[in-house]
Amino acid sequence: MDAAASWATWAVLAAAAFGAGVLNALAGGGSFLTFPALVWAGVPPIAANATSALAVSPGYWGSTLGFKTELRTLPPAQLRREMALSALGGVLGAGLLLITPAQVFAGVVPWLLLAATALFAVGPALVRRSAGAGWPHWRVPGLLAVSIYGGYFNGGLGILLMALYTLTGESRLNTINALKNLNSLVLSLLSVAAFAWAGAIAWREASLMMLAATAGGMAGARLARRLPALGVRALVIVTGLGMSAAFFARSP
Repeated sequence: MDAAASWATWAVLAAAAFGAGVLNALAGGGSFLTFPALVWAGVPPIAANATSALAVSPGYWGSTLGFKTELRTLPPAQLRREMALSALGGVLGAGLLLITPAQVFAGVVPWLLLAATALFAVGPALVRRSAGAGWPHWRVPGLLAVSIYGGYFNGGLGILLMALYTLTGESRLNTINALKNLNSLVLSLLSVAAFAWAGAIAWREASLMMLAATAGGMAGARLARRLPALGVRALVIVTGLGMSAAFFARSP
């Protein structure tokens, strides 16, 4: 690879991570940028998924700190139980990814991207329709299942967690967001640790993208007050559909 191509690759990775930070601060969907950019840069799909998870993880920490007041109002025993479930699910999902044959995962990726895009598109309606359903007995198995999904493939995780908490009787939006961010942080940290232990992370790319995603998150927080939410959601959906189509075109 010549110097110009190398610089262009790093520029694309940095731009994708910055854009992911902005999108995650505004509406979510940052993985639709970081994962395809890493695959385009030549990182194998499983390593790209692991590296993408690490690249966007700093945003979860900042988001969790932003809701610390809401978290302090919840019973400590409940928080410990749900953090343990999220940690277990994150490790199980990461382990499932690591034992998935590379060719199988490459074939599944377009469907995962398409499913995550559809989930993002219908997410608000799903949350509204589940409001007040009050199925508390589904909270524990539901959280474990969603956490396994998040450890395996991060796309659409936030919407799934919001729907789960609403469906199981949580009515306070800020508390739902607080729990969503906390459990996303926990399962992300554990799944990334598993990926790192297995040597599945491209560290040079991850280091650059973490910095760019953090900067994008800071910029997105400022933009959130000025950009229309519907326009941002439409951009995420179009991006997700485009990336899905591209991966379907190149799938074996």
